[in-house]
Amino acid sequence: MASLLEAIMLICFGLSWPLNAYKSYKARTAAGTSWQFIGLITIGYLAGIAAKFAGGGINWVLAVYFLNLAALGANWLVYFRNVRLDKERAAGKLEAAHAAAGATNSPALATRAE
Repeated sequence: MASLLEAIMLICFGLSWPLNAYKSYKARTAAGTSWQFIGLITIGYLAGIAAKFAGGGINWVLAVYFLNLAALGANWLVYFRNVRLDKERAAGKLEAAHAAAGATNSPALATRAE
């Protein structure tokens, strides 16, 4: 019974990770995503897996831990992709701002203003 309850808990948590990865993928930004949170959850799953091995409780529930860890891995991949996209957008905005600043500081515009 304990293994069944543990599996239900893992399945409930585990279903949220693919949904979260999909939502983050579609959002195309890491804004609002906490790498610290994903890291703590990853450590928690690794501790649960280690507990199974340390306690000799290796059973079918271990497979659910690994499935959840794989789904969490997808979240890491999407997070790092989104961080890259955010940096690319920020660099593009900087370039656009520099181009706009250069255009307003051009000698041709300065003579027109006088």
